[in-house]
Amino acid sequence: MNRATQTNIKKIFRNKGIQLGAGTLDMIEKEMVFFAQRMAKRCVEGNLKRLTPELFWVAMGRQNGSSN
Repeated sequence: MNRATQTNIKKIFRNKGIQLGAGTLDMIEKEMVFFAQRMAKRCVEGNLKRLTPELFWVAMGRQNGSSN
């Protein structure tokens, strides 16, 4: 499950025995948008024009590619 589709998100919670109440999936999707906005802001702050897998650490807010 690599993509964040509604079906995959539901499966993740279902596999842990958690039911999603009405509107919860919408809230999860909104949170994912906020997360992407924070990542984009970090890219701008890091002066990136293109986000690549090698530079993903910048979007995640890590220093110098460290895994911390």
